Amino acid sequence: MINIAFDYKQALAFVGETEISLFEKETALHRKNIYNRTGAGHDYLGWVDLPGQVSEELIQSIETTAARLRAIADVVVVVGIGGSYLGSRAIIEALSEPFPAHNAKAAQIVFAGHHLDEDYLHDLLAWLDDKRYAVIVISKSGTTTEPAIAFRLLKAHLELKTGVSEAASRIIAITDASKGALKQLADSQSYTTYEIPDDVGGRYSVLTAVGLLPIAVAGFDIRKLLSGALSMAEFLRNEDKLSRHPAALYAVLRNILYRKGRNTEILTSYKPSLYYLAEWWKQLFGESEGKEGKGIFPASVSFTTDLHSMGQYIQEGHRNIFETVLWVEKDKRQLNIPEDSSDLDGLNYLSGERIGFVNKMAMRGTMMAHLEGGVPNMAINLPEINEQNLGELIYFFEMACAISGYILGVNPFDQPGVEAYKKKMFGLLGKPGY
Repeated sequence: MINIAFDYKQALAFVGETEISLFEKETALHRKNIYNRTGAGHDYLGWVDLPGQVSEELIQSIETTAARLRAIADVVVVVGIGGSYLGSRAIIEALSEPFPAHNAKAAQIVFAGHHLDEDYLHDLLAWLDDKRYAVIVISKSGTTTEPAIAFRLLKAHLELKTGVSEAASRIIAITDASKGALKQLADSQSYTTYEIPDDVGGRYSVLTAVGLLPIAVAGFDIRKLLSGALSMAEFLRNEDKLSRHPAALYAVLRNILYRKGRNTEILTSYKPSLYYLAEWWKQLFGESEGKEGKGIFPASVSFTTDLHSMGQYIQEGHRNIFETVLWVEKDKRQLNIPEDSSDLDGLNYLSGERIGFVNKMAMRGTMMAHLEGGVPNMAINLPEINEQNLGELIYFFEMACAISGYILGVNPFDQPGVEAYKKKMFGLLGKPGY
């Protein structure tokens, strides 16, 4: 069994059950093509069986390396862009405390190489001057501009700070198994290395060493994360009926709404800790579906904060949107609203209630209001935020994205448009050959 649940009853005012059932044969075909690796982009379907194929040897190696990094460093800088950092950041942020105390089982994780902001990189290096730190650099080629620049700066800084030999012991490279600039450097400097599988694209790589090592360094249980993903993978593989297959249902509903002019999906959460989960989701669906003049535009909001800004547009703006609400049923902490003798704020009617109860009523009221305002709603419900449930959620979204892309009629595993900006930028920078 799985823990997360997909609820689409709020969308049935816009999509009929009969419309959904018409996709039964098509989704069965797409699922067959995914499992048999016969669909478009089949060379990048390694993620499908990945949760059950991560070896005990690799898990132990990652855990050992994570323990070593925590012993020698208070800060670990993860260098990567796109799928090379978003997956791990999503899980780490979701599981971390907002105001963390010192944790001997964890190192502070910071990120670099995901943009080209000069101020950020300058201040990062200055901040690291008096820190014990290590670096995890993630790049299949080693030549992607943003992480390559950041790593060059960090490598020089670390070597100057500790010496070349000591720096080499503090640098972990996650890269191609046999080729590329980073692999060549790692071999020459004797860095500890981990492999990015050839058949797993970046946005699907969170359950490889790309995501697992930073998550382990942050002190979280990668075994439970993989267990959750495996539970979802096995459930989805064994469920043949569309009406009981949450990932296929989500994919179908997205595409039906898209065909009805709903070309923007808003992922909504009521937990600030899920901000980067939404960022990962945006990359997953945006990069997978946005091609050939097609695709649902993935957006996200954080409620109730954004109800006081974007809420106006969602309620009364252009009706080209639909919402998917990511709801967490159980909070980690409990906090009750106190009684106040003056009651000047008029909140005594809530005295004794938990903050979580108010948040839940805000969620329900918002869904009702948006539905009345003409916005279809769906919900993905998690019992609580933990490694097991996040593993389930990651795999759920990955499978749903693959099926959705196939229904849309695109290859969900390539990203030809990503290269367009690079060519123009390289030309402007005067790179040889451009």
